[in-house]
Amino acid sequence: MPMNPSAAQLRIDDQRLWQSLMDLAAIGATPKGGVCRIALTPEDQQGRDLVVQWFQQAGLSVRVDEVGNVFGRRAGTDPQARAVATGSHIDTQPTGGKFDGNYGVMAGLEVVRTLNAHGIQTRAPIEVAFWTNEEGTRFTPVMMGSGAFAGVFGAKDMHLQQDGAGISVGEALQRIGYLGDVACGAVPGGAFAAYFEAHIEQGPVLEAYDKPIGIVSGALGQQWYDVTVTGMDAHAGPTPMELRHDALLAAVRMVEAVNRIALDEAPHGRGTVGHVQVLPNSRNVIPGQVKFTVDFRNLSQAGLDRMDAAMRQQFAALAAQCQCTVEMAQVVKFEPCVFAPDCVASVRQAATQLGYAHMEVVSGAGHDAVYVNQVAPTAMIFVPCKDGISHNEIEDAQPAHLAAGCNVLLHAMLARAGVA
Repeated sequence: MPMNPSAAQLRIDDQRLWQSLMDLAAIGATPKGGVCRIALTPEDQQGRDLVVQWFQQAGLSVRVDEVGNVFGRRAGTDPQARAVATGSHIDTQPTGGKFDGNYGVMAGLEVVRTLNAHGIQTRAPIEVAFWTNEEGTRFTPVMMGSGAFAGVFGAKDMHLQQDGAGISVGEALQRIGYLGDVACGAVPGGAFAAYFEAHIEQGPVLEAYDKPIGIVSGALGQQWYDVTVTGMDAHAGPTPMELRHDALLAAVRMVEAVNRIALDEAPHGRGTVGHVQVLPNSRNVIPGQVKFTVDFRNLSQAGLDRMDAAMRQQFAALAAQCQCTVEMAQVVKFEPCVFAPDCVASVRQAATQLGYAHMEVVSGAGHDAVYVNQVAPTAMIFVPCKDGISHNEIEDAQPAHLAAGCNVLLHAMLARAGVA
């Protein structure tokens, strides 16, 4: 019989966690050490099949919902108790890394394996989930699976979404064998009592402050825009400077304005111009049109509203200065997310009890936890990643940090689920 130590003594098997991450990373492995396992591809199917096999070997009962979200359930002793859940995603970017998303799923599995190894039974059920199409690389919207689970998107609507080749989500799910029959959002016994997601930070803060654990209190809201500046393309030689309608000159000044607007909202303001298209894009023609994107992020909706107002006012003035016009269309809006204080407290208490140095952080990226937070009390645990690099084949994390985050996850979940 396995030993049953006190809950306070429990620690995960860090080598087993690491090996699971490496075994999963072998599916879709890239030459530079990363992973290409895009949602609902054959590689994603192989990854799913492996994780489901591991779930079943760990004694979890598996169910699959209408958009391919997969849940592994470990029964509790109280038939009335609602499940305490964890998870993340296993799909990657085309040039993704081994840890983004995958760590959260493998950490959840390691929690279950640790409980099994020590004969620990919880009062509430434990669930480990992996969500469909978090990355949004092949299909839109991003965070599709968790959004459908939370009721933000309809399953039937998601089935109709198509990739660049015209293949729909419904068709792709059927091809890989993960078109489930469980209704999105349906959980045996009722909604999750709590949901925790462990994740690499995908930023440089924890590493810079030498803290292995980030206590994530929330996530920045996001508003994305498509901007079109229109002037007049004309010959670069005969057109005097003062008579030009230079769309690129106006756009460059607008890009600078985006940076200033974000700096005015420190420390949580973010402003990024990530894509620019110049027309006609010829070296001896004054640009007549420029299209570019703006990504604004902030911790509060009031902050996002200020950024939006400042952008509209400044862009209009800058366009007029350059004798151009400007059009702005908001194309994405994610409300700022504040995680459940009691779940955040469970993470903080676990980190403190385990003796890990930690700090309060805010997620600058979107995660499945942001949507799950709409239907269940939620918190996140961050661990550092090397140089803050993610969505990149060289993405890396220290085994000791991954183990620390998983131990915090284990004890936060135990605090909520209770030991029978």
